[in-house]
Amino acid sequence: MKQWNAISLGVLVGLGSFTFVYAKGYSYLLDDPRTCVNCHVMRDQYDAWQSSSHHTVAVCNDCHTPHALVPKYWVKATNGMRHSAYFTLGNFHEPIRITESNRRVAEHSCVYCHERLVRSIQGHDGSLRCVSCHPRVGHQD
Repeated sequence: MKQWNAISLGVLVGLGSFTFVYAKGYSYLLDDPRTCVNCHVMRDQYDAWQSSSHHTVAVCNDCHTPHALVPKYWVKATNGMRHSAYFTLGNFHEPIRITESNRRVAEHSCVYCHERLVRSIQGHDGSLRCVSCHPRVGHQD
C-alpha cells in the first residue's frame, strides 16, 4: 500500500511539474506583461495597453494585482487556478471580461497611484468608479 502511495505521489508531482514547465508557470511569478499573452484571449488587451498612456508607467500587475506581497500572490494564484480551469475546459467568455473581485483590485490600484487626484475631486466619496469616466484607460484602442 505504501508503495502505491509513493507511486501516486510521484506521478502527481511529475505531472504537475511537467504542466508547470510546459505552461510557463514560472513566468506568472514575474511582472513581465508578455506573460499575459500566453493565452490568446489577452492579445487585444496587451496590444491596447502598449498604445495606452499607462504603457510607460505601469505593467499588468501594477493595475491588476494588489501592491502588498501576500495579497498580490494570492490574487495571482486564485486567478491562475480559475484561468487554468477556464482555458482547459474552454468555458470562458470571449472577449474576456473582468470579474467583480478583479475590478475591485483594479479600482484600488487607480486610487493607489492617483490618490492625490482622487482626493481633490469634490464630492468623491468612493462610490464613483474610475472606469465610469475612464472605461478604456489602461487598454486604449
